[in-house]
Amino acid sequence: MRHLSKGKAFPLQIVLVVPFVLQTVGAVSLVGYLSFKNGQKAVNDLAQQLIDRTGDVVNEHLSSYLSIPQTLNQINANAIRRGMLDVRDRKAVGEYFWDQMQAYDLTFIGIGLVTGEGLGAARYDGKTTTVEEWTATLPNNVTNYAVDDQGNRTQVNGRWDWDNFSEPWYTDPIAAGKPIWAKIVTANFPTGPYITASASRPIYDAQNRLLGMIATDIHLLKLSDFLRNLAISESGQVFIVERDGTLIANSSIEKPFVLVNEEAQRIKAIDSANPVIQSIAQQIQASNGFQSITEVTHFQLKVQGERHFVDVNPWQDQYGLDWLVVTSLPEHTFMTQINANTRTTIVLCLGALVAASVMGAFTSHWIARPILHLNRASKAMASGDLDQTVEMSQLQELNTLSQSFNHMAEQLRTSFTALAQSKAELEDRVEERTAELKNTLQELQRTQAQVVQSEKMSSLGQLVAGVAHEINNPVNFIHGNLSHVQTYVSDLLKLVQLYQQHHPDSAPAIQTAVEDIDLEFLQDDLPKLLASMELGTERIRQIVLSLRNFSRMDEAEFKAVDIHEGIDSTLLILQHRLKANPEQVEIEVIKDYAALPLVECYAGQLNQVFMNILVNSLDALESTSQVPVPGAELNSTQSSSHPQPAPKITIRTALINDSWVEVAIADNGIGMSKETQKRIFDAFFTTKPLGKGTGMGMPISYQIITEKHHGKLECFSTPGAGTEFIIQIPLRQTVHQYT
Repeated sequence: MRHLSKGKAFPLQIVLVVPFVLQTVGAVSLVGYLSFKNGQKAVNDLAQQLIDRTGDVVNEHLSSYLSIPQTLNQINANAIRRGMLDVRDRKAVGEYFWDQMQAYDLTFIGIGLVTGEGLGAARYDGKTTTVEEWTATLPNNVTNYAVDDQGNRTQVNGRWDWDNFSEPWYTDPIAAGKPIWAKIVTANFPTGPYITASASRPIYDAQNRLLGMIATDIHLLKLSDFLRNLAISESGQVFIVERDGTLIANSSIEKPFVLVNEEAQRIKAIDSANPVIQSIAQQIQASNGFQSITEVTHFQLKVQGERHFVDVNPWQDQYGLDWLVVTSLPEHTFMTQINANTRTTIVLCLGALVAASVMGAFTSHWIARPILHLNRASKAMASGDLDQTVEMSQLQELNTLSQSFNHMAEQLRTSFTALAQSKAELEDRVEERTAELKNTLQELQRTQAQVVQSEKMSSLGQLVAGVAHEINNPVNFIHGNLSHVQTYVSDLLKLVQLYQQHHPDSAPAIQTAVEDIDLEFLQDDLPKLLASMELGTERIRQIVLSLRNFSRMDEAEFKAVDIHEGIDSTLLILQHRLKANPEQVEIEVIKDYAALPLVECYAGQLNQVFMNILVNSLDALESTSQVPVPGAELNSTQSSSHPQPAPKITIRTALINDSWVEVAIADNGIGMSKETQKRIFDAFFTTKPLGKGTGMGMPISYQIITEKHHGKLECFSTPGAGTEFIIQIPLRQTVHQYT
């Protein structure tokens, strides 16, 4: 007998070698990958720690360096107010300021008086301290003096114009009436461009009369020198900006200003020639701007193809400074060793692959050789040559297999004769069993056909029942209009009679035409026929639309709408069922609307949900005055001796949180049992009698809410106490929900 293989067969050596090699490569690769990822995570943590440590150092230096001017101003202002320092003694005040300049790394200390006069000590070049004094009369009212090593004036260095009342370091603290930092200014001196921040405060005498102001300046380029000396600056960038993005200091060789027509003009970080500073500034500007950063912010960005770790730290003081300290560190600072380790891992992986291949080939040959002998002996036995034996192997398992094969061959030779003898008997038994199986199979096919036919008829019956119910409704509409038509006909007949009474004579031609066309009948019947046909065709269209929506929801456009308008429109359509009639009392509608924003939804489909739920509620309320149908929504345990409460429907809307809205529609009808609640959203399930419902309204509603709007639709009901449907949908739909 020929045995057909179901798939491709592989040589034993390949089966032994390939998995072994793949396992080795996979293990080494996985270890290398995990090592790389762990190293990368360690780099991220280390980089963040270094950036945080650098930020702390910069913050501490700023707090220390920028506190000195304000502290000196307070000391000097107190000395002036207590009379210890007389502003009229210009020589003593100049020497006093000169002494302070020797003790502190400052650019200028001086006072400006309300008279327009003033004096101070300056170190514009960062080395030589001079004393300058000015009067209120321009021009050349400022005189700059060189001094000796004791602060005594020796000679005049130069003269220039100066006006206290036009300088920010004078006008800003006077206007504020408190210690502040004046606006950062730039200027050109013979020693080079000058960019400074002035700590200024008003000064008063002992009678609390304003004398003027005192200011202490610091050279902001020294902040750049400090940042440039940080360890992180060798590979990273540290820079300080104001809230408008203007550079104050940075760790690169670039200065925070440019010379335009020999005038120093400050630059913004976004216009910096340094690509790292420029890219970071653009990223911050694109993310709501520098003003929006109120706490430490971490992010990463690529500059010239390399990833940088960035930390933005707000820095403020009590005198009005509000700066941002930005620290950036490139990834290559830490990734060099990790990349080298990755390359080493790849080399080791390739070496392991070669070694595994060689060892696998040798091992597979050693194992496969005795198995091949067994294979050849087995093929010979399959061909009818039962006189086969195999040699013993050096492997214990294969040796056992060889012994078993030899024993099997002996058993086969012994059994072959017995098998031939029982062949005839076996064929008879097979024929008997085959006949039994044929009979059983025929019976099974008949049973299966019956089950399939039964299921088809059941499904067809449910569908026909639903369609019959929906087709029956337009007929009911027409039937329901007959009573009104009769009333209208009666009124029209009365009107015609009155007309004939008051105008009995008419033209013969008119009278003949009226009789030929039966005008009274046409006037009476045609509007009714049209109205009934319109209602019937509209209902049939709604049936087809419901079937289509149930099987394939239409692709209506999403838009933001006021769902209260949808609810009110649905109630308006159902107004005829809410009004009182001879068979039922008026149904009260209670609206408890919350203040809701516009909701993104399929407005038409959401209105269909409201319509289906409200129609169910109306059916439940109308049935309270009728005999309950077994299995209907009401658990018919209510006694007719107990009066029913006034029928009402409560519609409540609420905003659950910032992203979800809830609509609850409740009635005080007859309720439903727990078994009915479990199946309320099943397709074609209905508790109404045949011809009263298709069972598609609630399944379609559930599909609209859960699948189209990604919301929730739940039903809660208590027999005899009413039913409540709760709809929850998100206010905004995400992008993937639209597609």
